[in-house]
Amino acid sequence: MKILVKASLFFSLLLSLVAQEKVAPTLADVKYGPHKRDLMNLWLVETDKPLGVLVHIHGGGWVGGDKANEQHPNVFQNHYHTISISYPLVSSGDIQPAMANSTARAIQFIRYKAKEWKIDPDRILLTGGSAGAASSMWLAAHDDMADPNSEDPIARQSTRVAGALAGGGQTTLDPFLIERRIGPETLKHGMLYKPFGGENIEELKKNWESKYKAFSNKYTALSHISKDDPPMFLTYKDAEVPARDPGHGIHHGMFGLMLKEKADKVGAKVYVQCKGHTPEIKQADFVNSILIKK
Repeated sequence: MKILVKASLFFSLLLSLVAQEKVAPTLADVKYGPHKRDLMNLWLVETDKPLGVLVHIHGGGWVGGDKANEQHPNVFQNHYHTISISYPLVSSGDIQPAMANSTARAIQFIRYKAKEWKIDPDRILLTGGSAGAASSMWLAAHDDMADPNSEDPIARQSTRVAGALAGGGQTTLDPFLIERRIGPETLKHGMLYKPFGGENIEELKKNWESKYKAFSNKYTALSHISKDDPPMFLTYKDAEVPARDPGHGIHHGMFGLMLKEKADKVGAKVYVQCKGHTPEIKQADFVNSILIKK
């Protein structure tokens, strides 16, 4: 009996490890721009027709983090491609707009390679958590940054996407608005000033109007969202105020609710899922509606 029990436990463990096995990229460290961190990994589905693509932008406060090097198999694996990108960071000696420029360039590069990689350029869905979510929402809300007169064929491509699936993302980095709507604990987080070259939060607030306001707002979704923007599905744990600590504050549900408030006013579609707030559509249905062609 003991041997049978041990064997049963062994095979259960083996099955769980197999279930957790990750998949290596089809293409790894593909260079998409001039920066040393302008790299992407791709998991491409073998297909005869163009498929949608889920583009993952990693988090880390624009200070750290890296692209995914392995992927968990999932139910959508045979229905759309997956790409994960890395980009410049504070830890690599950069500040904005380096992060924003690279993420926009990544979308242009994907569209430039769409035919070769059998990607449907009308079905690009951005996703990410924290800073990756902030970048996803910013890109989804921003007007097209294509330069039709550029000598660079990649720069001539559109930066527009079909939607964003964002988790715990920041829709504004305005310290005064954040303190008023979310609470002072959030201001202790370095994401508010480090990506903009600020010394600390006190210096940022002191020079907000003269130096940082336009700079910071330029890279947040709340400043750009308009009626013609694609839908966004935002997820957060809760929107309880005031924020308990910097980590709670910087990923606070009020960021999503503020974006939804403005979206409702201008006629854009933003869904927010967090404690006390249930969106009109399920997350899986949102993803399917964008990535999977009926």
